[in-house]
Amino acid sequence: MAERLVGKQAPDFTMETVTGDGKDFGKVSLSDYRGKWLVFFFYPLDFTFVCPTEITALSDAAAEFAELDTEILGVSIDSVHSHKAWITTPRDMNGLGPVNFPLASDITKKVASDYGVLIEEEGIALRGLFIIDPDGELKYAVVNHNDVGRSVEETLRVLQALQSGGLCAMNWKPGDKNL
Repeated sequence: MAERLVGKQAPDFTMETVTGDGKDFGKVSLSDYRGKWLVFFFYPLDFTFVCPTEITALSDAAAEFAELDTEILGVSIDSVHSHKAWITTPRDMNGLGPVNFPLASDITKKVASDYGVLIEEEGIALRGLFIIDPDGELKYAVVNHNDVGRSVEETLRVLQALQSGGLCAMNWKPGDKNL
């Protein structure tokens, strides 16, 4: 049975990254996000069908997340070189195009395993999305079957609910009162 992560310190990680414009490689660790909120999401593979719809939707909403003092980090088991090739390939040629956040490489699959989203028999991750608070506590986790994309609007709603500091009823929206 999977271990509960919500309400605990998020599993630490260090991974290689490529910038959203595909120009630079680097490394990222969970500690780099201390003091900020982090939307940390896994997707199965580069050069696939559902993944670019999610990544570009999150990229398009990056300014909204930034207004909420929130960073975004995408990760798959592909190499940073695959990520770079995907970012620098035009969308009309099955590429991703530039995005507004880095993509990380979990080529060892350790991070996917630590976050409970690794499909071991396939060697890829499920669509897992996690919200981590400025102190490193994992506040939200949602995992989808790989056939179904996630919702940017729901991610923003949950983030704002968590940031409201109170109890939020079902279908709570920004501007609603807390319980």
